[in-house]
Order: sequence, then C-alpha cells, then structure tokens
Amino acid sequence: MQESPQSTVVVADDQAIVREGFAALCTGAGMQVIAECPDGAAALQAIATFEPDFAILDLHMPVMTGVDVVRRLRTAGCATKLLILSISREENCVMEALRAGADAYLLKDGPFRHLVDALNFIREGGVYVSPLLRGAGLFTKPDRAAEDPLAALSPREMEVFSYLVSGLRAKDIADRLEISPKTVDTYRASLMRKLNVHDLVGLVKFAIERNLTSTSAPR
Repeated sequence: MQESPQSTVVVADDQAIVREGFAALCTGAGMQVIAECPDGAAALQAIATFEPDFAILDLHMPVMTGVDVVRRLRTAGCATKLLILSISREENCVMEALRAGADAYLLKDGPFRHLVDALNFIREGGVYVSPLLRGAGLFTKPDRAAEDPLAALSPREMEVFSYLVSGLRAKDIADRLEISPKTVDTYRASLMRKLNVHDLVGLVKFAIERNLTSTSAPR
C-alpha cells in the first residue's frame, strides 16, 4: 500500500526561537517544513511559491502582519490552510483574522495538542478557535436575552447548523442528510436569516458563544 505524502507547512515568526521551535514540533509530528520565515513578506512569497498544505503565521510580524498575509493570499485564491498564532486574546484580533480568511486562531501559550487539533480540524474544512479563548470567556455574553434564537430553527435547520459549524461542506451535509446541495444552501440561508448572521465566521462565533462548536476534528 502506497504511503500518504507528508503534509507540507510554512512557519513564520519574527522570533527565531519561536519559529524554530514550532518547525521542530511540526517535524516531530510527521510534517515537512518547507520554509521558515522571519517576516510577513517572506512568508507571503514562500506560500505563493511552494503552495504548502498549511502555513502557521505569527499575528504580529515585521513588514507585513499575519492578517495582511492571509488577506492577500485569500484575494489571490490561495488554497493553503492558514493558521494565525498570537499572544493576543482580544476578540477584535480573533475576528479580524477569521474575517480575513484564516482557518484557525491559536494562542502561543496553549499546549502543542491544540496545534495538532487545529491542523486536523481545518484539514477537513473547519474553522478552529483556541479553546483557551472560550475558557477565558472571550465569546460569552452573560446579558444575552432569555429567548434563544436557536429555538426558531426547525429540526432540519438545526441539523444543517450543527454540520456547518463542524466544518462540513454543503456536498458532505447533503450526502449525510440524503438531500441535494441546493436544498442544503436553502436551509443555510434560512437559518442564517433566523440567527441574524451573514457568513460562516459569524455562524462559528454564534456557536462559540453558546459552547456549541467542537475543538477537535469532525468524525
């Protein structure tokens, strides 16, 4: 049986000890590190050149921030899975990264298993946010109205909602529910309207606020 090729990754951080440390961890996890970059411009060039499976980008880097790198790559149609790494727990930093097109947001002071979980999760199309942010109450809303908009969803809309925030694509959801992808899109539009969210990032944030999203890869 032919072995699966190694996943490739670019690691970018302006601090050499951090950059080299993450590169070593990725190598130890069986990944092929194809470039280590000290700033955002070098990361952008390396990712555009090598088209790795993953890129781990520090949020605050010289020349170009991690978010700027993500934004430019997404504008160019880059398919690399992009993970932002930061010490910042500010909600605006997290949401800016996700809206720019990042697939994951991790904290530097988190355990290595969070990185492994994130890579596995985003590989399947999910959006991963460090569970430490949720544990710190970043996305909680204690003054939320008693009436939960989830109650307005039909049972089928609730199923589609659960699959969407788990990272499944419309085609995969359609296969599981034995309906057409077009019908999935109809349910998605309806549930987003009822929940007053406008994109997948907003849907993931909604799920995080209610502790409804996963922190591991979908099964």
